[in-house]
Amino acid sequence: MYSKAQVIDGLVYFNTLRPRRLWNAVKIFLSYHASKITKKNYHRGLPISLSLEPTTSCNLRCPECPSGLRAFSRPIGMLEPEINKKVIDQLHKQLTYITYYFQGEPYLNKDFTDMVSYATKHNIYSATSTNAHYLTDANCKKTIDSGLSRLIISIDGVNQESYGKYRIGGKLDKVIEGTKNMVKWKKTTGSRTPFIIWQFIVFGHNEGEIEEIQQLAKEVGVDHLALKTAQIYNFEQGSDLLPKNPKYSRYEKKGLTYKIKNGLLSHCWRMWQGCVITWDGKVVPCCFDKDATYRLGELENMTFQKIWYGEEYNRFRRLILKSRSNIDICKNCSEGTQVWG
Repeated sequence: MYSKAQVIDGLVYFNTLRPRRLWNAVKIFLSYHASKITKKNYHRGLPISLSLEPTTSCNLRCPECPSGLRAFSRPIGMLEPEINKKVIDQLHKQLTYITYYFQGEPYLNKDFTDMVSYATKHNIYSATSTNAHYLTDANCKKTIDSGLSRLIISIDGVNQESYGKYRIGGKLDKVIEGTKNMVKWKKTTGSRTPFIIWQFIVFGHNEGEIEEIQQLAKEVGVDHLALKTAQIYNFEQGSDLLPKNPKYSRYEKKGLTYKIKNGLLSHCWRMWQGCVITWDGKVVPCCFDKDATYRLGELENMTFQKIWYGEEYNRFRRLILKSRSNIDICKNCSEGTQVWG
């Protein structure tokens, strides 16, 4: 049973669909399945969705996040509005969905809501993920005015002790205060957007708090609570962060080591329907390439279409069709294993 807010969210996305965008999606779908069946790279169409990275900077120090660990091998920086504009100008006739997130905290980029507004102007569904420490009244109003379609807020505990075990440097009361601000502004303005989601990553230390977070979500007035499995980098030997309930883990114990539940089949929908663009305009395959190791092209010196149909991209798709198990970023991929509540 869908809630009223979920139905409205679905309608917001449905309203982005136009004949040309639908035809593009059909071409992507057919070429993906043709490639999967024949094991030959066959690709038609441009991305249905993509992720644009507002920044790699973050105010928190989460231990399984390169931003939090300050462990990037690539430069730290902010997405410039010109890159956002370039991407949308080149792709808006086909593109339906932009996620303004890859790494970092989006609200640290002073131009973030202006960039979302440009996507809204072109009738593109937009989403972002935040730790909610910057959801002041001013930023909430800007967010509403920008037309942001979906706002995912990370909240991984019902008390400061539990929350702070992973969200190091964060304050739970700031998250709740920021969420209430956004709920208030949405009601005050009568806006249909953003669809407000609390995202609760299930860890070993908080898996007993699921009923409490469900109750708190109702009290605060968010539109949806999502339960998510945790990504652990060195998962083979296990981790204290892993929950005991296998329902909430993307890993399972096999003998003395842990393995990801994903079977790593030799195909991947993400490689056909979308990609990630880093803050400095580098095109990478997906959100699991956090250090932008597989750089398929740069918008500084190429159009997106040349990158999308270029030899580097085609070579990577051929590798996917041959064996995902030989590609390091695929070995911790959550495709098919993520838990949403």
